[in-house]
Amino acid sequence: MVTWFKTSKPTGYHPGKKHYALHSILATVGYILSPLSWWNDMVVNVPLAYVFSIPFTMINEQLFLPAFVVGYWLTNVLGLYLLHRGVVGLASKQPRKQSLWQNVIVALFYTAIIMLFVWFEWIPMPTEFMQQFQ
Repeated sequence: MVTWFKTSKPTGYHPGKKHYALHSILATVGYILSPLSWWNDMVVNVPLAYVFSIPFTMINEQLFLPAFVVGYWLTNVLGLYLLHRGVVGLASKQPRKQSLWQNVIVALFYTAIIMLFVWFEWIPMPTEFMQQFQ
C-alpha cells in the first residue's frame, strides 16, 4: 500500500471541539458570576444571593443579612472557580496569583456595598417581599 501523504501524529495533547466548547462555557459562566463582571451584580449575583437567603429568613429574619452575604460570596467564589477552570482548560499558562488577590479585594468591596444596601433596607427582606403576594 502506497501512502501519498505522510501525516505526522501530534506528540502533545490536542483537545477537540467538545473540550473547547466545555471550557469556553465554563469560562463564560464563571466570568458572569465572578466579581470581574461588575455590571451584572444586580442582575445575576444579587438575585441568586437573595434566593439563597430565603430559606434562612423563613427560619429567622435576623439570618437574612448573613445568609445574603454568604450567598453573594458563594456566587463570586463559584464564578472565580469556574473562570479558573475554563481558562486553564483553554490555555496552557496558569493565571497569575496577583490577579487572584485583586479579585478577592474587589469581591470584598462589592460585599461591603451589598451589605450597605441591606443595612439601609434598599434591598427588602424576603418575608416583606412575599407578603405583597399573599
